[in-house]
Amino acid sequence: MTHTHPSPVVELSGVTKEYPGGVAALRGVDLTVSGGELLAIVGPSGSGKSTLLHIVGTLDRPTAGGVRIAGHDVAALSDRALSALRSRHVGFVFQSFHLVPGVSARANVAEGLLYCGLSRAERGRRAERALERVGLGDRMDHRPHELSGGQKQRVAIARAVAGAPDLLLADEPTGALDTASGESVMELLHELNADGTTIAVITHDHEIAASLPRQVRIRDGEIVADVRNAATVTAGSGAAGLGATAPAGSAAAGTGVAE
Repeated sequence: MTHTHPSPVVELSGVTKEYPGGVAALRGVDLTVSGGELLAIVGPSGSGKSTLLHIVGTLDRPTAGGVRIAGHDVAALSDRALSALRSRHVGFVFQSFHLVPGVSARANVAEGLLYCGLSRAERGRRAERALERVGLGDRMDHRPHELSGGQKQRVAIARAVAGAPDLLLADEPTGALDTASGESVMELLHELNADGTTIAVITHDHEIAASLPRQVRIRDGEIVADVRNAATVTAGSGAAGLGATAPAGSAAAGTGVAE
């Protein structure tokens, strides 16, 4: 069908976001993400990457510029239509999991399907399938306090992908995890991407960014580099990104790490 040119899932053109007091968080950002991509949006704290996440995730509207998500023009939608678009097309994974305490992993994942118009039984079935997909088939009845950090993040990922969104936005998904758990979560994101999910990982971690096929670097509200990592290694390889020297024109690759 669309093997040669997957249609864009994200299209930003000239996107600017200003806050009261003349603070410009984004300054004329152009960004296209095609279906099936796996990319990092990387930048130091205060670079504008969180604002970019909110606009791409339709949680916020730009001051100026165009935003199309899964083919829909965000400016043309009411807030209610925008909520529907978000629940259908965008999945979110956050650093701090955002799970509901006191209810099972299954119930947490099913809750993410509340606005999809499915029966309760069907929500439960999809939740179980999603938990099996992330390797938690034996933890469905566990509540968050009975799970490790890595398992909580897997529940959060299951919740985000249960409704088969066009786009998964992962905001610092390994930020609260130890190294081994973080690596296994990144491995899972690679697997989901291999199955066709479009994934953007928002991070300040250059190592994670270097392990993904594409890096969009943002600084002071502008995209300063958009590079393909030719040498990225497939999921599970600890060498991911080693030797993935940034292509020409991205001499800024290593700068700003200490900010």
